[in-house]
Amino acid sequence: MDFMDDLDRKIVNRIQKDFPIHSRPFFKIAEELNLPEKTVIDKVRRMKDNNIIRRIGGNFTPGKVGYYSTLCAARVPLNMIDSFTDVVNSYKGVTHNYLREHDYNVWFTFIEESVEIIENNIREISERTGIDDILNLPATDLFKISANFKV
Repeated sequence: MDFMDDLDRKIVNRIQKDFPIHSRPFFKIAEELNLPEKTVIDKVRRMKDNNIIRRIGGNFTPGKVGYYSTLCAARVPLNMIDSFTDVVNSYKGVTHNYLREHDYNVWFTFIEESVEIIENNIREISERTGIDDILNLPATDLFKISANFKV
């Protein structure tokens, strides 16, 4: 089942980069795409409601705004991936996660106000899911790349 039509893809591709800083950003996007503003808003809302879009927000260098970040890798049995990622995604500091073909098959990023909050949240995730093999891999160097996904 395909959850996105061609117009959804066009909107997702557009909102990933140079999101308008404007009182009506979806109006600006709609103008660019030659669509009614309501169509863009309705499409984005539907994709968000269906978890196609998890969040729309700015990307900041955590340390420059007083936050800490880490990459986590978890070894999760295949039959527990959905329930594990549901728990992970319930934490506001998780920006994204993804599945990899590796022993550590679920990877996610955490951004929080302190290292202690991150460590406590990882411990909670482990307790809530029963998954105790979660690596905490804080960044030692920052390499920022553009993470735009053509859909």
